[in-house]
Amino acid sequence: MKRIERIESRTVVLPTKDIDTDQIIAARFLTTTSREGLGKSVFYDLRYNEDGSEKADFPLNQADSRDCRILVAGNNFGCGSSREHAPWALLDYGFQAVISTEIADIFRNNALKNGLVPIVLDRANHGWLLENPAAELVVDVKNATVTLPDGTAVGFPIDGFARYCLVEGIDQLGFLRQQLGSIEAFEESRAWKP
Repeated sequence: MKRIERIESRTVVLPTKDIDTDQIIAARFLTTTSREGLGKSVFYDLRYNEDGSEKADFPLNQADSRDCRILVAGNNFGCGSSREHAPWALLDYGFQAVISTEIADIFRNNALKNGLVPIVLDRANHGWLLENPAAELVVDVKNATVTLPDGTAVGFPIDGFARYCLVEGIDQLGFLRQQLGSIEAFEESRAWKP
């Protein structure tokens, strides 16, 4: 996992409420254990016509949305099944953060463990972001703030351990490996000696 301290990007807005993990990445694309290449299938049924051509009106298909790393979504994002492929697909597409007024618990936990920053904002600021696509934002993971274009910094909740892992660029196993010396010393002190 790479370090994520600060994300500066324009937003792409997908205002739909209750986007579930099957809409993020459909079950038929879950035949892989690799994260690579899943980005082309993110929001597939919403993004593409039956013949595989892009739907011109879908936000991710707009030319000015292609390089956005922050997704602003409607309420209750990531509900549904607990598929880890959903944050994998969003990350492979290029997103580093998702903003909503509510993010499903299992999706949020999977996102944090894989390096995608799930951000819950109050309704007023979220509503402004929905109405202003392509807003330039700065996400400061270390300080848990989103800075809006007018300079207003808005805080967001994030678990302290998850924030530490994101900023350090490690997952839970990486954190444990950092403690290896202490773990080995503890084990040695408790070892049975005949």
